[in-house]
Amino acid sequence: MIRKFLNRVFKRPTLSHVEGKAPRIIPLKQHGITPEHLSPCALKVTEGLRHAGFKAFVVGGAVRDLLIGREPKDFDVATDAEPEQVRQVFRRSRIIGRRFRIVHVMCGQETIEVSTFRAMQPVAEGDDNTDEDSGRILSDNVFGSQAEDALRRDFTVNALYYEPHKMEIWDYCHGVADLKAGLLRVIGDPARRYREDPVRMLRAVRLAAKLGLKLDPASRKPIHALAERLQDVPPARILVEMEKLLLSGHAVQSVEELRRENLHHGLLPLLDVILEQPMGERFVMLALTKTDERIAQGKSVTPAYLFAALLWHEVLGAWEKIQAGGERPIPALHQAMEQALDTQRETLAIPRRYDVTMKEIWSLQPRFTQRGGQRPFRLLEHPRFRAGYDFLLMRGESGEVDVELGEWWEDFQEASDDQRSRMLLADDVPKKRRRKRKPKAPGESAPAQDAAS
Repeated sequence: MIRKFLNRVFKRPTLSHVEGKAPRIIPLKQHGITPEHLSPCALKVTEGLRHAGFKAFVVGGAVRDLLIGREPKDFDVATDAEPEQVRQVFRRSRIIGRRFRIVHVMCGQETIEVSTFRAMQPVAEGDDNTDEDSGRILSDNVFGSQAEDALRRDFTVNALYYEPHKMEIWDYCHGVADLKAGLLRVIGDPARRYREDPVRMLRAVRLAAKLGLKLDPASRKPIHALAERLQDVPPARILVEMEKLLLSGHAVQSVEELRRENLHHGLLPLLDVILEQPMGERFVMLALTKTDERIAQGKSVTPAYLFAALLWHEVLGAWEKIQAGGERPIPALHQAMEQALDTQRETLAIPRRYDVTMKEIWSLQPRFTQRGGQRPFRLLEHPRFRAGYDFLLMRGESGEVDVELGEWWEDFQEASDDQRSRMLLADDVPKKRRRKRKPKAPGESAPAQDAAS
């Protein structure tokens, strides 16, 4: 109560003094970005808002990526029009969000996210807007000028605005200079910005790895001390950022940086323990390396498969303990799977839609050791066979199982029917149990089927 009272009496000043701050305006001949570099929908949205009398800029990551020669995955637009006004300009649009109200404008299959210029929120603006203990902003719908909007963004390289009509880049925070210098710099006081939103620490690691930038010393310094604040972030937000990080195409570098900054603790519970075990670390880093390679080759990546790899040694450890307690192998495996997933959900909200895929990949692993009878043929027909097989190959490559097992399955897939029959291992062929017959009493006649023969 005392802290809240002091916050109201000695309220921190807003950043309205930046309203007149002039940006550095960079012309076309210096940056080379033309409207043709934008998606048709992004161009339609900016033009539509301009014709309606509003300012409209492509903002953030798209501008940054175009400057360094990357193709943006999506385009965001910032404007001085408020959400209701944007909604009136575009028929196919909808307002979403509560903490941060934005407008989604749809053009065919593409959706453009349109946000209104916002003012910087003070750390302790009032009882309903800020968490008094963590400093996190709970509401962010105070509209402001473009200069204020630039200063409330996270990194200087993301505070760049491209005006398609004049083909100019507006730079309020020296983001272009930082990009040329290879630096990722937090806007404002890094410690304060991390307290406002601890997820920015994860984002800093991810973007630095993704863009090949170096986190500047001032932005790096507070991370270690503030890492524990990630515990206050809702698990769903952590999951979103972790998926972006692991599927960025630079997962190996990102995880190594997470560990250096002490940010891996608690994100995937016990992941730090796994990474300290030789077998577990080899397997996890191999999975991340292969994920990065697939993304670099333009191949699809399934988050469920990656999470299955990250949690596999958690499952293995639990599986061994449960079996040691006297449970049979397969029931023990199913118990271990549930135990690993339940542990993760305490901190990381892995969607239950991933459960089926993860469990199937895990439950297939014991079946690969069964190479006799009809079992290999049935396994080939399983819808998750390929994912399970790739998983098996990683286990062999990391040294967890004999590589010969993966080689056998590789040959089995390519073999003809006759070759497959010859490949079956006799030792693995299940022996049929014969039902023991009761000895016949003296003088008793044979059963009908025996008599018929």
